[in-house]
Amino acid sequence: MPIYEYRCGTCGFQKEYLQKLNDAPLKTCPECGNESFSKMLTAAGFQLKGGGWYATDFKGCPAKPESKQDSGPPAQGCGGCACAGNG
Repeated sequence: MPIYEYRCGTCGFQKEYLQKLNDAPLKTCPECGNESFSKMLTAAGFQLKGGGWYATDFKGCPAKPESKQDSGPPAQGCGGCACAGNG
């Protein structure tokens, strides 16, 4: 679902709202009550639902330790988790 950012032209109140594509745009400012609440033109934002790589695979992978020696091939990732392609 897309995340839309709105701003009130009267009081300057600004907030993001998660809305369906077919939802009507908001018009009334929740802060001052005026009908000057409008969508801002911003970079696209969206929320993914359910499981998947974005929520599970990279979470908790430790940072790759820096090697002080330049001998041998470079280390492969972080010891077997999915972020190294070893999982």
